[in-house]
Amino acid sequence: MSIPDYMFRRLTYKGMSVDMFGLPEFRNYKINSLNVAFSRLKKKHYVTFTGSSWKLTKNGEKYFKKRSARLPIFNSTLEKGSSKNLLLIFDIPEARKAEREWLRFHLKKFNYTMIQQSAWVGPSPLPQEFLDYLKNIKLRDCIKTFKLARSYPWSSNEQRKKGQG
Repeated sequence: MSIPDYMFRRLTYKGMSVDMFGLPEFRNYKINSLNVAFSRLKKKHYVTFTGSSWKLTKNGEKYFKKRSARLPIFNSTLEKGSSKNLLLIFDIPEARKAEREWLRFHLKKFNYTMIQQSAWVGPSPLPQEFLDYLKNIKLRDCIKTFKLARSYPWSSNEQRKKGQG
C-alpha cells in the first residue's frame, strides 16, 4: 500500500502551517516565542492552562470570533506576472495595528513588493471589493496610490542609459 502524495505536502491555513487534520503545527517556532505568546493570551484571559492543556475561554472565543469576522480575506484577480505599476503608501495609526498587518498580508497576496514598511509597489488595479472594504472600515483615507509611468523594478540598463546607475 502506497502513501498518497497529499500526505507529504505542506499544508497551510490562513498563513499558518497545519497538519492533515487542520491543527496548527508549532515545530517551526522557538519554544520561548510560544511561551511568550501563550503568556500574553493567558494574561488577557483568552486562554487558561488546566492540567496539561491550554483551553480557549469564553472571552477568548468572543475575541477570536470578532477578530476573524472583522477582517475578511480577499482574492486577487491579477496574474502573478502582472507588471508592477502602482505605488501604494499608507500611514495607519498604531491603535489599528491589526488592520495594518491585515493590509500588509493582502499586499503580499496581491503580489506587491515592499519598498519600505509602509511603501509597496505592485500590479493595478486593486480589487474593487477590497477598496470598498477599506472605505467601509475607514482605512481608505490612510492610503495613497500613485500610478507609475513605467513598471517596477526598472532594469539597470534603463538606469545606465539615463545616467542614474
